[in-house]
Amino acid sequence: MITEGQIVLFKFPQTDQKEGKLRPALILRELPGKFNDWLICMISSNIDQLIPELDELIAPEASDFIQSGLKVPSIIRAAGLPLLMERHSLVHWDRLTQKDYTK
Repeated sequence: MITEGQIVLFKFPQTDQKEGKLRPALILRELPGKFNDWLICMISSNIDQLIPELDELIAPEASDFIQSGLKVPSIIRAAGLPLLMERHSLVHWDRLTQKDYTK
């Protein structure tokens, strides 16, 4: 079952239309309608690409970093939010607390 705040592994499509690699993503909200589609944020370990006014840093010092399942400092990338549609497969991972993804 998908829930808000979960971190999942998702195959993000590449810009060249090729199938992407499994990458971590944060589940934000279920979209209205009957299709079980979700708004998600990509999570990246390329913290040098952090946009302070837009992205959120997840550092090892955070109280729930270990619970998140992430292995290295990462950023929640708010630019270019993709949709997780019911037909996509994903791997459930763990969960961030609401305080971590509401800003």
